[in-house]
Amino acid sequence: MKYIVIGPIVKAIFRPWIVGPRHIPAEGAAILASNHLSFIDSVFLPLMIDRRMSFLAKSDYFTGKGLKGWATRIFMKATGQLPIDRSGGKASEASLNTGLRVLGRGDLLGIYPEGTRSPDGTLYRGRTGIARMALEAHVPVVPVVMVDTDAVMPIGRRLPRVGRVGIVIGEPLDFSRFEGMEGDRYILRSVTDEIMVALQQLGEQKYEDVYASAVKNRIASPRAKEAVATRPKDAATSRPKVTAVPRAQDTAVPRA
Repeated sequence: MKYIVIGPIVKAIFRPWIVGPRHIPAEGAAILASNHLSFIDSVFLPLMIDRRMSFLAKSDYFTGKGLKGWATRIFMKATGQLPIDRSGGKASEASLNTGLRVLGRGDLLGIYPEGTRSPDGTLYRGRTGIARMALEAHVPVVPVVMVDTDAVMPIGRRLPRVGRVGIVIGEPLDFSRFEGMEGDRYILRSVTDEIMVALQQLGEQKYEDVYASAVKNRIASPRAKEAVATRPKDAATSRPKVTAVPRAQDTAVPRA
């Protein structure tokens, strides 16, 4: 999929660029913590790094019906993504254990700390599951910023537009100073917030200290829909975007 079937075609069409791939450990387990702008984030990040990685993806992608559901399920499995139930309680514990098994094998695990795609390009509050995994597995967390994937394939669009996307990878975060404290919810929140700060500084996204899921629910409310419907057509809209950071020497960057 990566080197023969899909990878070369996707690279030729979208010409993705990457900054900082040297920050990903050459071996051993690590968590890649990424902002989440588009469905295709889970395509381009594994495509542009040398090591194999697995993503924790919502279980809905694996249970769809019809031709579309079958195609999505096959794609998810082929790209190494793992289904998780985000309903909470025992389901969340099972998801955590799934991630820990990946890290226990010494592999890379991709996680979106926000828990869902940003509805408007803003970076939102992180869920503490990533902190618990990092502390229990004793692994570093590598911040990753996806650039312009929401412009290529915004939420609700079935097929991507042709456009360039980028990936910026920051220096690994070491949380070994909190060893043995994975049961302390205040420590988990502190670690998660540190990860989100690293993501915000790396990509210069606008940040709001609320959960993205709460924002989505608010947008989906009847009152919000009514406000959108009655808004003047020429009203200006604000679409926060990730700002690309300065190019590093180890960069595979787009040429003018």
